[in-house]
Amino acid sequence: MPRLRGRQWCKVSEKYSVRGTLLGGLLALFGCGVGATPLLAQQALVVRKLSFEGNRALDDLQLSAAIATTRSSSFATIPVIRILGLGEKRRFDEQEFLRDLLRLRLLYRIHGFLEAQVDTLVRRTTEDVYITFRIHEGEPVRVSSLEISGLDAVPGGRALLEDLPLQVGDPHSRVAITATADTISERLRDRGYPTATVYLDRNAVDSVNRAADLSLRVEAGAAAIIGSIRVTGTTSLDTAFVRSLAATDLGRPYRFRDLVASQRNLYRTDLFRFANVGIDTTQFRTGDPVVPLLIQVNEGRFYRARASAGYGTTDCFRTSAGWTARNLFGDGRALDLQANLSKLGVGKPFDWGAGDRWICNQLATDSIGSRKVNYSLGATFRKPTFISPDNRLSVSLFAERRSEYRTYLREELGGSVTLSRETLRSTLLNFTYRLAYGGTEANDASFCAYFNACALEDISRLREKRLLGTVTASASRQRVNNLLDPTRGHLFSGEATVSSRVLGSSSLTEFTRFIVEGSVYRSLGGDAVLATRLRGGLVFSPRVSLASDAASFLPPEQRFYAGGSDDVRGFARNELGPVVYVVRGEAIIDGEVPDGEVRVVPTGGNTLVVANVELRLPSPLFSHQLRFAAFVDAGTLWQRGGTGLLSAAMRVTPGIGIRATTPLGPARLDVAYNPYELERGTLFRTTPDGGLEILKTDYRRSDRDRGRLTWHFSVGYPF
Repeated sequence: MPRLRGRQWCKVSEKYSVRGTLLGGLLALFGCGVGATPLLAQQALVVRKLSFEGNRALDDLQLSAAIATTRSSSFATIPVIRILGLGEKRRFDEQEFLRDLLRLRLLYRIHGFLEAQVDTLVRRTTEDVYITFRIHEGEPVRVSSLEISGLDAVPGGRALLEDLPLQVGDPHSRVAITATADTISERLRDRGYPTATVYLDRNAVDSVNRAADLSLRVEAGAAAIIGSIRVTGTTSLDTAFVRSLAATDLGRPYRFRDLVASQRNLYRTDLFRFANVGIDTTQFRTGDPVVPLLIQVNEGRFYRARASAGYGTTDCFRTSAGWTARNLFGDGRALDLQANLSKLGVGKPFDWGAGDRWICNQLATDSIGSRKVNYSLGATFRKPTFISPDNRLSVSLFAERRSEYRTYLREELGGSVTLSRETLRSTLLNFTYRLAYGGTEANDASFCAYFNACALEDISRLREKRLLGTVTASASRQRVNNLLDPTRGHLFSGEATVSSRVLGSSSLTEFTRFIVEGSVYRSLGGDAVLATRLRGGLVFSPRVSLASDAASFLPPEQRFYAGGSDDVRGFARNELGPVVYVVRGEAIIDGEVPDGEVRVVPTGGNTLVVANVELRLPSPLFSHQLRFAAFVDAGTLWQRGGTGLLSAAMRVTPGIGIRATTPLGPARLDVAYNPYELERGTLFRTTPDGGLEILKTDYRRSDRDRGRLTWHFSVGYPF
């Protein structure tokens, strides 16, 4: 390599390479320190492009994180947009760029690629620079043998070596070696060895044969038990209560996972703004068989008031208020009071005529659920520990009126008792007994759809107020990197509900209901995310005998409904699945039924399957504020054992959408294509006495003016 002065190094503009020994890297690292003043005085170039070629073992994200040179934001790199001067411009630093060559090569050496070569292709203009790192990884040094000693005295010690990050045949990565040592020591700490340490005993690398001989030595230390638990930082709370939240106790074997669980228990009470559980190092010495624990806490506010207001297309205006008292009567007990109102502007007694205006005109056709204002009043008493620190108990009293769009309106008064438990694998379990007295209003046709005739006495009986007692068991597990905007991980949940006369229900409200749901999020690189979801449900109900007929009756509020912004987006809310039709008797002229006089009534079903696939992509403009989505939704909803109701038929609706970041979460606009006609169903005609009679059993309303596109605007991701 010819000798270059500092200024000459900095003026090299077309191609840089680091080959052979580290001498070239050292020159790159320090060569620009002399005589570079004229260059620094120039206006730095804007980095318009930064890419990597040839890398397979390490992805672009790892390489980008290891270097100082960064690409300008999307606004500043797209040729059509950057002329507007938008976006963050990141400047080119010649010295850091030369050092990046050494950084990348050292990164590959750390991961076992000793022969890795890094070249660059640099194209400059008067104002911009375009950079490509060309990487030839070569063959890595691989682990030919891995010996781990020192576990003979540990009971079941060989089981600690399963599924280690580094295996024989893997590249000789220092990162993997460190991860393997950390994994073994963490597993030992969970077995009761608080001072377990793992050392690299032998690291013989044969670069010629690309082989490495490794040996790790484990010093487990002495097994220990918990000797004392000391609490600091609390002023209002009893230290005995704080100790009771610990997931371990005096005399129990030391387990690091118990310390983590204890810290989680403390935060879950909402009593502390800071909590930490660890070894009391002021009283512990290496080799001691007894471990003292130190719980450090910083109390939060014990009283909190909150209020909110908002708007929703199927709620019109809504508002809520609440008040929480923590540590009520001591021992962390809490009382939570909550009140909610919705359908403001359309529901009586707060009907301001908003349903006649564009802002809430969608609710003008909802003569059932939006006829009255919806409300909920609730008081919940919570105990943070029940029998065990892992258990939480809550008792609630409530009064509410809730509805489902164009299907039902339910009023009830009751209470519930819930026992919650979080397992070591962060699976949340809930067991709830709920007893309520109330009634459900639904369209007469919704009740008639389950029987061959629609006698008024039968409909009146189904609408009567009665007791509903249920037991619900649910389990959920979430492993996502962000609850509001997940890009990696998964969410799984399942729920089973049983209603029986043994639990306090009446004979007309017995059922068994199951629903499961799973979502998976996978990063595709470059902020692109593939999100998938599968949801299914089943309901079983016994046959009920009425004056008209006998059938498996299921209350409207317990049926499944589908269609809308959060499941199959090609359909309007509750539009997917079984429907019936109702026409006023006086609207029929000479036996002809005018389509414009026919109302569509969703009846729901007892079997549901919904699947969603959504690709979420960053916008080339305002990439931090805007995202695009392309999705395909599929679903079916039907009534097993029904009388002429819709059978299973999968509906698939593709679409696109845009998401905008807001303080409340991502605001979302989706448009989906729906090629399907309305489903066939029973057509009912109203009678002069207010009853219903079946006019046709295989009717379909023509919706020629509906169009094939369905639009949805909402806040938050659909799943």
